[in-house]
Amino acid sequence: MKPLINDQKQSDLSTDVTCVYCHGVNSRPLYDTVSTAGDRFTLNKCLYCGCCFLLPNPTKQQLDAAYDDSYYGQSESKFPGWIERVLDHFRSQRARTVMRYVKAPANVLDIGCGNGRFLQGLINKNYSGYGIELPSKSAERASRIPGLNLKTGQLCEDDFGEHFFDAVTMWHVIEHLPEPRKTLQIIGKILKQGGYLMASLPNIDSFQSRLFRGRWLHLDPSRHLLFFGALDLAKIMQTFGFEIVTINYFSLEQNPFGMQQSILNCMLRKREVLFEVLKGNRSYAREYSSVSILLQKLFYITTFSLFALLSVIESCSKKGGTMEMVFRKMK
Repeated sequence: MKPLINDQKQSDLSTDVTCVYCHGVNSRPLYDTVSTAGDRFTLNKCLYCGCCFLLPNPTKQQLDAAYDDSYYGQSESKFPGWIERVLDHFRSQRARTVMRYVKAPANVLDIGCGNGRFLQGLINKNYSGYGIELPSKSAERASRIPGLNLKTGQLCEDDFGEHFFDAVTMWHVIEHLPEPRKTLQIIGKILKQGGYLMASLPNIDSFQSRLFRGRWLHLDPSRHLLFFGALDLAKIMQTFGFEIVTINYFSLEQNPFGMQQSILNCMLRKREVLFEVLKGNRSYAREYSSVSILLQKLFYITTFSLFALLSVIESCSKKGGTMEMVFRKMK
């Protein structure tokens, strides 16, 4: 197999590491980054498939620490009530996206279903909702959703029969997958012909990614293991028999805050301080005074409109910080 990218000096190549997606051995380092736990990584780009991935691969201990209760939120919800109400609005928008392409009654699988409230919106509209979530506070919340068929764990080959689902969704899940190729293969089997895969993920080709590099919010080491640009992911999905239907580069939920938190990351010693505080994880920000936290919150509130406008501009250039993609299974 020849690399897709040939204009690289041999001295810049990494030939002793393996791509998380295609297992190719030719890649080039892009930049370094540091996780919230202080662990150091390098982001490499595979020259075969275009996947960008973390090096070294996070250890089990690092991943266990990254997905502790502070990540999922330790109270009844991940975020305070007012934030959860805003997020419910965006969950409803995703449900409407599914309903636009797939009419009820239909079987819908949400991989990484979180608290299950996205699926709840579909279940209330006569869809059959299936969810998969890792053992966590989120899975406990999802288990309380009436009518939700929940599996706690990971997607496995024998979980569902072939051609069972009309739609599969992965909202900011692909970047977390330790075996993304295997997951996509299973999705290709359990989706009906003409069914839809809907996914959102960070856009590694975005203006935000290129500007903030290792301090970019959506890089999120060590939880985010890999990244794709839209064109590279579309080519990969073609190999599984999918065609691209739409790509949306605008997200009011993700993109403005992505820029705001990334700017704060450049100003502060630790990354994601405001984000962790909003989740209620004050222990992470204990070295920052209440005045510092207040100033960060004021920065978020007073500049949100500006960064929302900038998000519109970057999306028009197809360089939004995140992207939502809809694929149709053709065979």
